Order: sequence, then C-alpha cells, then structure tokens
Amino acid sequence: MIDQFDVSAYLARIGYAGPRSVTLETLRAIHLLHPSAITFENIDALLGRPIRLELAAIADKIVTCGRGGYCYEQNTLLMTALRATGFPVRSIAGRIQWNMNGAVTARNHMALLVTLPDGEYVADVGFGGLTLTAPLKLEPDLEQKTPHGWYRIVRAGDEFQLQAKLDGHWTAMYQFSLSDEDVSDWEMANWFISTSPDSIFTKTLIVARPAAEGIRYALRNNRLRTYHSDGSIEQRTLTSADELFGVLRGEFNLKLSGDSELATVAAFASV
Repeated sequence: MIDQFDVSAYLARIGYAGPRSVTLETLRAIHLLHPSAITFENIDALLGRPIRLELAAIADKIVTCGRGGYCYEQNTLLMTALRATGFPVRSIAGRIQWNMNGAVTARNHMALLVTLPDGEYVADVGFGGLTLTAPLKLEPDLEQKTPHGWYRIVRAGDEFQLQAKLDGHWTAMYQFSLSDEDVSDWEMANWFISTSPDSIFTKTLIVARPAAEGIRYALRNNRLRTYHSDGSIEQRTLTSADELFGVLRGEFNLKLSGDSELATVAAFASV
C-alpha cells in the first residue's frame, strides 16, 4: 500500500516543500506542519459514519477532501508518509491519563516511534488539544521545548509516561509501552471509540488545531477556546449553526458540505 501512497500529495496538503532526507530536521518540519494543516476532529463519529482505517480511505478523506480525523487516522497517515520517505517508524499504544482522574483506561491511543541514528523519537499528531508539534526524544526526564509548549517523558515502571507542562506543573497525557502494535489492534480500538455510546467521540464535538506562533484552537461542543503562548485564554460561546460552521471552516480550516449532516453536528454542539 505504501507504493500506492501519493506522498507528494500529502506533503502538498501540509505545505511541506523541503528535502525528503531521513533526518531529524525533516521529521521536525513535517511534524510541525501536519497538525497545523490537518485538524483533529470527530465529526464522522458524531454522524454515525464508519471510521475506516484503510490507507486509501484515510488519504481520500484527509488529503483529497480536506478533512481531519482523530489519532488512528492522523498517525496512520503520518506513519505511512514517513515510511514512504524512508524513516523507520512503527506504532505504539498508550493509556490516556489526561482528564481521567486516576481511572485506568484501555490501551487505545495510537502514537508513533521513529528511529534515527541518534536515538528514538515519539511522534504523535493525534492528541487533540495537546497534540505535539514536534517529535520528542525518548530520553527520560529530558524537558523538551516544542513550538507549542514544554513536554517530557518519564519512566513509569517498565513503561513510559508522556507529560505536558501546564501552568507550571507537569500533567500526565498518557502512559505507553514500546511494544509494536498491529493494524488489527487499531481496528478493534477504532471500532469501540467510534461506535460505543460510552465513547466521548460519539456524543461530544471535539475539534482542535495548533496554529502559528504558539496559538491553539480548541472546540468542545459550542465552546471555543483560543490558547496563546503567553498563557492567556480567550473563550467564546457559539450561539448559532452559522457561527459554528464559520469556525469549523475558518479557525479549523475544514472543508465541510451537506446541510442535513451539518445540522446534526450543530445539534450535538447545542447551537
């Protein structure tokens, strides 16, 4: 399938025109541009559409049709593009800990592990409002600055935990192992996340995108927040379907069509 993947179309989609050398500089450039161009969103799950993880389906949805997706779609696309460029990369799984209040969750978050001559790096363009905009070196306790904040990886028994620095405090995002995951593992996790009535993605509109100069946009139902690099936060409540669609097409750069389907999204968002 990699042989059939149009890596040039993907790179054009994210706005990358640099060298395709297998270097940390190339990885960093692609990792920054991908989440800025391709929005995290769960609109299809809200609409009851199947989330397909076949490469052709992901490429059509995200590269051709200008949509976004969540972790399985986003990181499968990035993994394929990196492999097509020559990077050694594989998928790993994590247990979400962000906003879980100590609950033990299933190992259903998809991230990537990229191997370079100077070591291994965690890449992840599918974590919603805290999505990484740079790969992180797999070096425990090393505080690493990215274009959108500080992160670190710490040991957690025989596994690792990814943390973000928020308001001066380190907060757990997810715990992960280095075991290689198979596509069948992601198919099962994806089916539950996209269809279960207990999944947040089937009952809550969640959209996020990091933008230039450290800005992040985050939408949860009808509440839009803009996070600035100086720590300030703007909050706005969307009060109409037109306002919601304007934000989805504007701040989140999504190509959307279908009035009846958009009306369903607006109903979920309570506008």
